Amino acid sequence: MTSKANTSTVVVVTGGDAPGARSVADLLAGVPEGFTVVTADSGLAHALAAGLTVAHAVGDFDSVDPSVLGAAAAGGTQVHRHPVDKDATDLELALLMAEGLGARRVVVLGGHGGRLDHFLGNVMVLAAPRFENLVVEAVMGDALVRVARPWGPSVVRGAPGDVVTLLPVHGPAEGVTTVGLLYALDRETLALGTTRGVSNELCAAEAEVRLTAGCLLIVQPGATGTHLHTRLDQSSVPPPEGQS
Repeated sequence: MTSKANTSTVVVVTGGDAPGARSVADLLAGVPEGFTVVTADSGLAHALAAGLTVAHAVGDFDSVDPSVLGAAAAGGTQVHRHPVDKDATDLELALLMAEGLGARRVVVLGGHGGRLDHFLGNVMVLAAPRFENLVVEAVMGDALVRVARPWGPSVVRGAPGDVVTLLPVHGPAEGVTTVGLLYALDRETLALGTTRGVSNELCAAEAEVRLTAGCLLIVQPGATGTHLHTRLDQSSVPPPEGQS
């Protein structure tokens, strides 16, 4: 895979465990050709292993083999080195780089595994108010994460029964309306910290999520639920004799 000068779509590859090859292929299949690749620290090695051409490498590079970094720089990658004592994670710096390049859509690969605090920080920064004008989605392990904001619907695709979780972040998510999920919401408010949106399920191959204010994380953890199939099984059981 190669990347050209188009910066409207930026793929950010970050550190942690390497993203699964299948997840990368599935997500990048929907990304227009010519995307620009930015890596965060050890994401450089992950990107190169996936056959991506890296335009910009960002971070303090405390987790990168110096020979890998040197070879990438010699091959044309622009290296943006930051001090170890910094006020932002390498992923946040990479997102800021993508924003500075003029990105309208950012696709993040990786950021899972390792320390829990790093993982939580990676998830939260995806939905940071600073990036409210970006379309942001990520593949973290088996999970697909989308950031939903009020300015447009978010489309969720998968198989009926796939688990979909809606998590409000940075405050309440208001006017939440869903179509195509088993437990529908109709202009409802999900308060910060609520678990009401956890473990919903697709009841069609495609669903839509809208909201009028706030921010939601739409998480497809790569799991299949039991509620839809249980309901379908029950509906196929004939009623007891004498009942209709």
